[in-house]
Amino acid sequence: MVQVSRRTGFTGSALTRLLAQLSDTDVPESRQALADRLGQWFSWTDAISLSAALDSDLGVALPGARASDATEEALECARLKAALAKANAEGGVASVLPGANDDFPPYRRRYFARQQAMETGIEPLRARLRARLATRSPELARLAAVDAILEQVVGARERSLLATVPALLEKHFKRLRDTDLAHRADQAAQDAHPDNPPPAPTAAGGWLDVFGRDMQSVLRAELDIRMQPVEGLLEALRDR
Repeated sequence: MVQVSRRTGFTGSALTRLLAQLSDTDVPESRQALADRLGQWFSWTDAISLSAALDSDLGVALPGARASDATEEALECARLKAALAKANAEGGVASVLPGANDDFPPYRRRYFARQQAMETGIEPLRARLRARLATRSPELARLAAVDAILEQVVGARERSLLATVPALLEKHFKRLRDTDLAHRADQAAQDAHPDNPPPAPTAAGGWLDVFGRDMQSVLRAELDIRMQPVEGLLEALRDR
């Protein structure tokens, strides 16, 4: 069974680290500041919209609105994350029909489906949290306006980057499969010539089980990234 290198030594999101480990790739730290990297994603019209949002005096607190009462929103966030995590786990390798085990397309379709489900579930909640923020204070209304712009600009970049994840998983899938095939060939050669030294033992569980666990880990890490803006808005509600 293949032993996948688990590279370490750089920081970044859990998803970035995990994908680098699975692809056996060194990912150097960016030397650009975060603000500089974000600036490259904004067009001049996006920059104008962001500046206007930051400078605006938006929102009026509604009578009776309590800044410290974010219980309902927190429960909704927790329920959504739990539901998506459960669906991700149930929609993984085990649910692919037998006979497709050596072919990656079913797993690609499954991963894309889970990505779409996460996006479809999270976007409406994010919009509702922004609407709730806008009723709390002018400051929080500005935060909501900025988040809407970030969702449009950064979200497009995020979707583009996350769309590459299945291709990285496919390389990992093929590497595990091909290593297993090579081991089986070595085992067959050993059986035909008993005097040859035995091949290295395989890992327990089989290569597809290894891939399944890795795919689930990637889905969990991606869900965490997708939930971060929602959790940030929820934290703003808790603080006011």
